[in-house]
Amino acid sequence: MMTQSQVAAYMAEKLGLTKKQGKTVLEELNALVVRELKKEGSLRLAGLGIFRKRKTKARMGRNPATGQEIKIPARTRLRFTAAKALKDSVLGTK
Repeated sequence: MMTQSQVAAYMAEKLGLTKKQGKTVLEELNALVVRELKKEGSLRLAGLGIFRKRKTKARMGRNPATGQEIKIPARTRLRFTAAKALKDSVLGTK
């Protein structure tokens, strides 16, 4: 698994930037994703996939240790759906 520093260094090398500039690019991309998810609720990056906010409903669950029923509150979750191009590149086509 690559760390943030390794990704920033890779980006800097590929784009001909300094490591500090590579880190700034990565931080700005992160800020863009956060801003768009807060504002619009989704962000599509061509060839990579879609980041989305998804609301889940309140529901009843069960504590596996005691078997007691518990109420699970509604909440907002983040979801990423990989693009077909990404899936095909990583997993290969069938």
